[in-house]
Amino acid sequence: MDDKTYVFDMDVPVSSPPHRVISLVPSVTESLFDLSLDDRLIAVTDYCVYPAEGVARLPRIGGTKNPDVARIIEMKPDLVIANQEENRKEDVQALQSAGIAVWVTFPRTVGDCFNLLWNIMHVFDHPEMVPRVRLIEQTYDWVWRISEKRVEDQVCRVFVPIWLDPLMTFNADTYAHDLLRVCGAVNVFGDRDRKYPLKADLGNGEAYPVDDAQVAGRDTRYPRVTMEEVEAAQPNMILLPSEPFEFTDSHITLFAGLNVPAARSGNIKLVDGSLLTWHGTRIAYALNTLPGLLCAAEV
Repeated sequence: MDDKTYVFDMDVPVSSPPHRVISLVPSVTESLFDLSLDDRLIAVTDYCVYPAEGVARLPRIGGTKNPDVARIIEMKPDLVIANQEENRKEDVQALQSAGIAVWVTFPRTVGDCFNLLWNIMHVFDHPEMVPRVRLIEQTYDWVWRISEKRVEDQVCRVFVPIWLDPLMTFNADTYAHDLLRVCGAVNVFGDRDRKYPLKADLGNGEAYPVDDAQVAGRDTRYPRVTMEEVEAAQPNMILLPSEPFEFTDSHITLFAGLNVPAARSGNIKLVDGSLLTWHGTRIAYALNTLPGLLCAAEV
């Protein structure tokens, strides 16, 4: 991401700065607090947990997948912020049908993450936090320059499962993948697309053709993989995130039995999942934490 020109999202459905906002996206909720825009929030989801003291004072309107649409409509927000991946299309459409403005975000790269932050300050007409975002950008520049200087045998090849049964990970078309790249790591399943049906993804059957109606429009960014595939990929680090599946110490033992460099060197680590998957201002925490963790891998 060398181009530092960020384009405002013209799909933001408001013509004036919103003052009554409901966030259906935990990472956006945190970002609004970090950008000193929390006074605009009138409700958040049950999964909006950061900052703990701040969100504790706000009404809850259900989960990201099952928000109380009727209550949201009753609250008459100026804007609801959603995410294409985290929130259901039918909930977004129900709000829009009721005349509620919904901003559907979908960052898939580190560049998109910065774009979102700049867009928030633009949409809310709130430039006060520009220095904070510029500082995060400077951290990005520093981290990326170090990553670019690494020679091939110093690169950390990492496997990050996001679910256990079935074992699931992410490919190159995701924010988590791009964040790992910026931090100097290679996602060993970056080129692996999800196949349908499940048995095909796990190597036990034929995949539907790409033009099959059963495949059209379905997400291929999160492949289901086997332990044999993980061994074949030979990662020298395995990161076990706390979300969306909560990996614990007990799972370290499970992966420690694999014939991979990560197991032999003890580089199987638990990590705060929000650092990998939450876009917005949490990227500041990620850029300050992940490079050191990844660089610790014995290559």
